Amino acid sequence: MVRYLITRLGQALIVVVLVTVIAFLILHLLPGGVARATLGKDATLDQLAAFNHANGYDKPWFQQYVLYLGRLLHGNFGYSYQLNQSVLEAITQRLPKTMVLSLFSTVLAIVVAIPLGVIQAVRRNRIADYTITSLSLLAYATPIFFMGLMMIILFSQKWPILPPEAPQGFTVSDVLAAPAGLVLPVVTLAIVTVATYSRYVRSSMVDNLNENYVRTARSKGLPEWRVVLVHTLRNGLFPIIGLLGMYLPALFSGALVVESLFNFPGMGQLFWQAALKRDYPILLGVTLIISIATVVGSLIADLLYAAADPRVRLRGSSS
Repeated sequence: MVRYLITRLGQALIVVVLVTVIAFLILHLLPGGVARATLGKDATLDQLAAFNHANGYDKPWFQQYVLYLGRLLHGNFGYSYQLNQSVLEAITQRLPKTMVLSLFSTVLAIVVAIPLGVIQAVRRNRIADYTITSLSLLAYATPIFFMGLMMIILFSQKWPILPPEAPQGFTVSDVLAAPAGLVLPVVTLAIVTVATYSRYVRSSMVDNLNENYVRTARSKGLPEWRVVLVHTLRNGLFPIIGLLGMYLPALFSGALVVESLFNFPGMGQLFWQAALKRDYPILLGVTLIISIATVVGSLIADLLYAAADPRVRLRGSSS
């Protein structure tokens, strides 16, 4: 287990370094260079030269990369002249709100997907299984922006029971103060996740229902509900643990669309507005944060999986 932990930490560190290298290369491949992309097309040559000298962009590339890493380690992700604030400040203002949206949608997706996956596994190749599978594939194939538009049309216009716009505010407390406005964004973001998670739960449950320990539990006369919910489901949830860490990029891409559609003041909307304004420091800062969060999330998921699954612990101790 210790060797497995050290190996995964080393792999995560290598990936994080590669992410910073890619971000550094993208930064220097911007049209007109970093100075022109940051200061805009109206900046003079003297202003560009002063910017490059102040930020070390007139030094050799390897020195620039060392300076770039040093700035990242000190929390300096650049400065947005469009927003007139640092990139880190802009992100920290909006990241907690996106985390709330993602957390609520993920919890809702798991709460709905696990029972659906269990029902599909228990009733596999029957009407219930075919029906849920068809609905899941339909939800998975539907573009998230179309799903959000349908939610707005149905529940804000045809049946005006929910507001079409997400809660506004600068803090998480402001957002949580209007829970009705969170319903449509959370449900929209959760629908595709439900379709994905339920399929994983179904596949894992079907595999585990054919294991010897399930036959042993049934031979002891245990009720079927206990065999399914206590013995099989516990092992069937292992893939979901790993999937949670790897699903962060898809979750953020969905949040980008949902936040723009429902005017939710989070990281997705910040990224979208930065793309429209060509605010490169914001774009790179958000991309870097999401990439590192994905690596960390994957690492945490792997460690949780290793801690929960005795087979991984045995492999780690025997290697």
